[in-house]
Amino acid sequence: MSIDDISQKVSDRYAKAASTGEQMCCPTSYDMGHLKTFIPDEVLTISYGCGTPAGLQTVRTGETVLDIGSGGGIDCFEASRLVGPTGHVIGIDMTDTMLAIARKNAAIVAENLGYPASNVEFRKGMADAMPVEDGTVDLIISNCVINLAPDKRKVFREMFRVTKTGGRFTISDIVSDQTVPQYLVHDTQKWGDCLSGALTLTDYIAGMVEAGFVGIHLVKSSPWQAIDGIHFFSVTLTGYKLSAAVPTTTVCYATLRGPFSRVIDESGTTYERGVPVRITPATASLLTRTPLADHFVLSDEPVALDRSDPRWSAVLPAQAPCIWNGHYALLAGPFLEASDDDHHIYRRGEPLEICSKTLAVLQTGGYAPHFAILNRAGHAVSGEAVTCAPNGSCC
Repeated sequence: MSIDDISQKVSDRYAKAASTGEQMCCPTSYDMGHLKTFIPDEVLTISYGCGTPAGLQTVRTGETVLDIGSGGGIDCFEASRLVGPTGHVIGIDMTDTMLAIARKNAAIVAENLGYPASNVEFRKGMADAMPVEDGTVDLIISNCVINLAPDKRKVFREMFRVTKTGGRFTISDIVSDQTVPQYLVHDTQKWGDCLSGALTLTDYIAGMVEAGFVGIHLVKSSPWQAIDGIHFFSVTLTGYKLSAAVPTTTVCYATLRGPFSRVIDESGTTYERGVPVRITPATASLLTRTPLADHFVLSDEPVALDRSDPRWSAVLPAQAPCIWNGHYALLAGPFLEASDDDHHIYRRGEPLEICSKTLAVLQTGGYAPHFAILNRAGHAVSGEAVTCAPNGSCC
């Protein structure tokens, strides 16, 4: 299928779903009770996606929000409430049926919110050619839509173009743990199901980095379904567009606190826990952002840490045999590579098989926000506990 064929077939299927009530993609976790207080049912019944837009939790009054693939307008209308009457919300969609429903309800939502006029506009357009001016958006959201675009790297470049310096994105999408084979890529039905267009997590994040975004990290993840041994899962990712100008700061050093024993940041700088590293002003600016700030001590003079320092953080595996249950861990940023205290090396987006003890470590507070966990076992595992190494340590 050509790119145009894919886009048209996806648009046709979503238009049909709007009239038939077919559930598309995978279920979301909207608070419908809250949304019903100001959004008409006509909009709520055609809301599709793979996660409630977590980025809206960061919105500030007066900001401009862009929703890629706005559908019936549910996320735009919630953004409208959050940015207030002085803010601005833009929804773009390629399906006329969806746009008609969203536009019809915009005035109703504004009235329900007590606004003098709607602060939401809906524009027809494609994700890879957005009808949005350069550098005008504070926050981009998208809910299981970029997956449907044949050329995702072009979408990421468009996102970077329209984002203000200092702006950000938080998008939910479906990714896979391995490359989707051609027989699925060319399956029209699977495109509408958010399967055929899925990139691996590695390729998805790489496209964002290539576009110019930095500090890309996981907000949340959840398994979705497996087909022919390929595991598809939902991720919500955030990243930033920072200024190319050198920021003014007195910070010259960064010391890794943990719980990772070693990390490599997106610029290729390696940090060993407790050892101060001289950094550039640009890196210092990035390390003040969520969630990087929690892992570093930033200072104008070198600060070394040891185990006696309360800022030092480490999580050791239980000293006991472990069980292999089919779990795999995928590092989802904000580091290119990271190591734990049992010598596992995690590379961003690449599945690494882990045992029960390592799973317990990665589920602790310092680690959990950075990992998507999948279980590839196709049946109940009945393996016995084993000792992974001669000294009794973990795998």
